[in-house]
Amino acid sequence: MLELAAELLERIRDRTPFVAATVTRVQGSAPRQPGASLVVDANGAVLGNVSGGCVDSAVYQACQEMLLGDRGSKTLRFGYTDDDALGVGLTCGGTIELFLRHHDPCAEPGLESACTDAVQDEPVAVATVVRGPDTHLGRMIVVRPGQPWEGTLGDERLDQVAVAHATGVLHAGTSGTVEVGVADGYCQEPMTLLVECNTPAPRMLIFGAIDHAAALARLGTFLDYRVTVCDARATFATPDRFPYADEVVVDWPHRYLEAQRLDGSTVICVLTHDPKVDVPLLTAALRRPVGYVGAMGSRRTHEQRLVRLREAGLTDRELGRLHSPIGLDIGARTPQETALSIAAEIVAHRLGGTGVPLRSGVPIHRRTVPSSAAFPPDWTAEHLDHSAGITRPRSSSRS
Repeated sequence: MLELAAELLERIRDRTPFVAATVTRVQGSAPRQPGASLVVDANGAVLGNVSGGCVDSAVYQACQEMLLGDRGSKTLRFGYTDDDALGVGLTCGGTIELFLRHHDPCAEPGLESACTDAVQDEPVAVATVVRGPDTHLGRMIVVRPGQPWEGTLGDERLDQVAVAHATGVLHAGTSGTVEVGVADGYCQEPMTLLVECNTPAPRMLIFGAIDHAAALARLGTFLDYRVTVCDARATFATPDRFPYADEVVVDWPHRYLEAQRLDGSTVICVLTHDPKVDVPLLTAALRRPVGYVGAMGSRRTHEQRLVRLREAGLTDRELGRLHSPIGLDIGARTPQETALSIAAEIVAHRLGGTGVPLRSGVPIHRRTVPSSAAFPPDWTAEHLDHSAGITRPRSSSRS
């Protein structure tokens, strides 16, 4: 639902009721993952989708019926084994489970604050009970790092474990479900929480103000990265040359990099292929907890670069993180094609893709798990302990 935050915020502020149908579970091949939503408002307008078209019409009808009648919540399941598979099932062969809930903006102040945070690209998670006792279904809490939570699931101890789970999912950066069991003593019946996350846009740092950088900046923006182009040459590093970059910085690349706060979602692309720039820059980059480091150059350049980096003190383990020559083999020649090659490798690395043709038989829709690089270096299992970092709930209105 948070993926539609900007549009929902308009409805919330206009006090327009709506029904959100959100994917909570996926089995087999399915086009959308948990957290994807289709929303129908009281005026009949539709936002988003949950299947890429296979079952959206049926979900739309169910949402309309809820707007006109039942104002609670319900669960729907669609799969290829449905009687009318081609009509309302998933033609791709998988199954999805959806949670439908009627939302009244007048009664849910936490929803407005969560959407506001998402629009402003602030980290926020919304945990909703999607399976469990009828008395708890649809209840939600809003979680922000280091801040008191908003809302309640009906019991403070249950809220605490939900906050801990939601915080862990938020740090992982992907929406998903978590189970709360009876044995934990927090509930009398098992519960499933859907945790929807919004995390700040990941950063793409491109070093080298060349034509390839301009093409890559455009693709990086398309992939929802916050793109920075950095080069020490003021003549080349100008906003006019990189209109798709969020910022263009004139500085020595290694000096700029060392001053930045980076995390496991950060992508670093070194396109300078100049030893006096590459060596100090890659030395700094490969020792930072970032998700991807790639460097442009021929295979000969790569071998010479490895020698210099070893002389600079980098270990084989650190050098093993380097993607060089950067990109996948797609036969690229132009700057645009090269940028596509680089972007493809970044996506494949982040999601665990193989880079081979889909006709080879690899699964099309795979459940992906964030790599360990996606977690901050100090993030350990103890952060999932419900007693760690818990703060008292905040009031219903934001200061």
